[in-house]
Amino acid sequence: MAKLPILHFPDPRLRTKAKPVSVVDDAIRQLVKDMFETMYEAPGIGLAATQVNHHIRLVVIDITEDKSQPLVFINPEITPLTEDKAPYEEGCLSVPTVYDVVERPTRIKVNALNEQGEAFEMEVDGLLAVCLQHELDHLEGKLFVDYLSTLKRQRIKTKLQKLQKQQA
Repeated sequence: MAKLPILHFPDPRLRTKAKPVSVVDDAIRQLVKDMFETMYEAPGIGLAATQVNHHIRLVVIDITEDKSQPLVFINPEITPLTEDKAPYEEGCLSVPTVYDVVERPTRIKVNALNEQGEAFEMEVDGLLAVCLQHELDHLEGKLFVDYLSTLKRQRIKTKLQKLQKQQA
């Protein structure tokens, strides 16, 4: 397994719309393993392939404290199951040290393939629903900061650019 470099906002590659996975093969399964290693080490609870510069529709998630429930979503599609929305404070591995509140549907249905290429469907709520919606935004080239005001987004961009210069 290999830890992958995570792209950071405002990197323009984060705005790339991901393409569907045509074949779930050993290369995809290896990418899944590498993404889990990267996410756990970061540490995070979700990672979209776009964030590691692979522009395919692939997401890994594990919202457990003990890293015991890894979930893989290939070519995921979600459907809101309610019009109810709830605020949730979100963070992102591609927007380090920044947290802010985003409102999202509270219950969703997801259809996807697993790492064996088998189709499945899940109805989810709570943190998993928030995380899935956040990661699927990445596949569309969207970040959680896009839900914030222009002023907030510009401040975050400036802060992260300064941080990147200091680390370089």
